[in-house]
Amino acid sequence: MLKEQTFTNRHGERLDVSFHPGDRTGFLVILGHGVTGDKDRPIVVAVAEGLAARGWPCLRVSFAGNGGSGGDFRASTISKETEDLQDLIGQLPENIRLAYCGHSMGGAVGVLAASKDPRIEVVVNLAGMIRTADFCEREFGEVTPGEGTMWDEPDCPLSQEYVDDLNSIGDLLEEVSVLAKPLLLIHGTADDVVLPEDSKDAYKLAAKPKQLVLIDGAEHCFDEASYPKVVDATAKWLEQHLSD
Repeated sequence: MLKEQTFTNRHGERLDVSFHPGDRTGFLVILGHGVTGDKDRPIVVAVAEGLAARGWPCLRVSFAGNGGSGGDFRASTISKETEDLQDLIGQLPENIRLAYCGHSMGGAVGVLAASKDPRIEVVVNLAGMIRTADFCEREFGEVTPGEGTMWDEPDCPLSQEYVDDLNSIGDLLEEVSVLAKPLLLIHGTADDVVLPEDSKDAYKLAAKPKQLVLIDGAEHCFDEASYPKVVDATAKWLEQHLSD
């Protein structure tokens, strides 16, 4: 059913998805990407394929304004993508048990959505963004919103709306502290885009059950050498906290 289903957000924008079937009926892992990415980012594909091979059905989504989805990239803020995720979940069968796995900014989306939506039972953050204002200043502090682009990528303009949203959120430490859902944080020690300290600080504040996995030498988007470690840790977490 999910393979043929079409999803839209509250603005009528189509959300492009890819479904990976798995043997564990009644479960679904939704995977979200980071900024300037989409559902086809290699780390997202690798995790979805790895989990599906272990029986976990997976649904990769491109948030509005990204990839093959409708919408405007300039409006692709954490707050709007959180709404996208909630809208997608609202169109799923009610009897499906859900986990969410987000990379980078998609991790911030997952924390916000899970704090609002009881249907998300388990959260997995892959190099997940927590200190959003610090990220904005570090990566885009010298770029003029409305004029410049993200990391000199011409298809990724830096909008004032995006900057304002990051700064308005500030950080997600309070949301993490009250999340009260199984939280797995995976981060590469060589990540210089979203610093490992984001995951370390989130881990200190998160309620149990929680786990922090640091992958030595892995950078922000991980790589083929680290993909199996990410999949293994995620699969074990799902087995412990979603399959009971």
